[in-house]
Amino acid sequence: MFENLSDRLQGVIHKIKGYGKITEDNISEMMREIRLSLLEADVNYKVVKEFTNNVKQKALGEEVNKSLSPGEYFVKIVKDELTELLGGEKSDLTIKKDLTISMLVGLQGSGKTTTIGKLANYLRKNHKRKPLLVACDIYRPAAIDQLVQIGKELNIEVFEKGTTDPKITVKQALEYAKENGFDYVLIDTAGRLHIDEKLMDELKDITEIVHPDETLLVIDAMMGQDAINVIEGFNNSLSLTGVILTKLDGDTRGGVALSVRHLTNIPIKFIGISEKLDGLVEFHPDRMASRILGMGDILSIVEKVESEIDEKEAMKTAKKMTSGNFDLEDFLEQLNQIKKLGPLENLIKLLPGAKKMGLNNVNIDPKKMAHIEAIVLSMTKEERKNPAILKASRKQRIANGSGTTVTDVNNLLKQFEEMKKMMKLMQNKNFKMPF
Repeated sequence: MFENLSDRLQGVIHKIKGYGKITEDNISEMMREIRLSLLEADVNYKVVKEFTNNVKQKALGEEVNKSLSPGEYFVKIVKDELTELLGGEKSDLTIKKDLTISMLVGLQGSGKTTTIGKLANYLRKNHKRKPLLVACDIYRPAAIDQLVQIGKELNIEVFEKGTTDPKITVKQALEYAKENGFDYVLIDTAGRLHIDEKLMDELKDITEIVHPDETLLVIDAMMGQDAINVIEGFNNSLSLTGVILTKLDGDTRGGVALSVRHLTNIPIKFIGISEKLDGLVEFHPDRMASRILGMGDILSIVEKVESEIDEKEAMKTAKKMTSGNFDLEDFLEQLNQIKKLGPLENLIKLLPGAKKMGLNNVNIDPKKMAHIEAIVLSMTKEERKNPAILKASRKQRIANGSGTTVTDVNNLLKQFEEMKKMMKLMQNKNFKMPF
């Protein structure tokens, strides 16, 4: 996401860092480049004008902090203004102690039905909620079937009454939720190819019945500036509480994200980063600004690892690795932990300076990971504990069982032994683990 914008802004920053001091001439030159890069990213021209004016005024109107170079100070100003443009502070989803109701609205094709499943998954995983999905899109063919299928994949219940009037469905759904211990209701409403009076009347009727705590507009980030008109159209009738931007993992210029809050005053609460049902993350304006400027997003990496990897198991394994007792059984456990993090290249891109180091296009072949796992799984527990007993006949059996070759098995064993030696070396040099 934001790849072209990020490249252009990082180029501007690289230039300004080479200047000995900030002057009106070199700042004007930089602002012209920033203005062009934002316009090319499809950021609204009013937003671009205000942003560039603010940056220029602050760069020229304030005394440079003595602890920072002029270039660093300029970067700080740009980052602060970008953060403000994206919303300033993170806007949290409403989660009450008792029953909470969220209604998702949007045009057809925005990814609303998939997003409601992602949001339910997020609530269950991160907030220990028991969500109920309510199917109220009775117009789009197979919309209800799609939601039911998503519910099955996630093992989350879906309340549906076929083509019954959505107003009746939501009333029954609320009663069902209260009677069966659900604490978060997510309503999937009908969409249209464009905003029309009939759609809005139905959404207003549902709102009057359920009084949702959140009315979230799901919008395709690839819409461009039309998205602002869509947001305002829905907000005029429904009083939106937030926006969820989908398809930010695609070939999008990102202008919508940089324009939404400033033009509509409606916060972005979540962004869709993949088609998978765990591909929805909270939107942090400061972290997104850092990523756009090539500063990375370490906090998101830490949160991802903390949410997926068992801390006690990780520490136990770390101790084994530095003591030399790490075996292939432990290695297999680590592979399973790493798989929970999703595609590793997505995490690598969040590292500061990833692009400069050529890491933004790293492609980790999942097939190679699968081959390694298959080799280890084809070993007996005794062999994993003591690889020294692996002679030619055993290696041939493992290769046959894993669909690989004896060479592949030997390469894995060699790499594993080299890793163990490196860990022992670190221990011998008084390497201290952080616990």
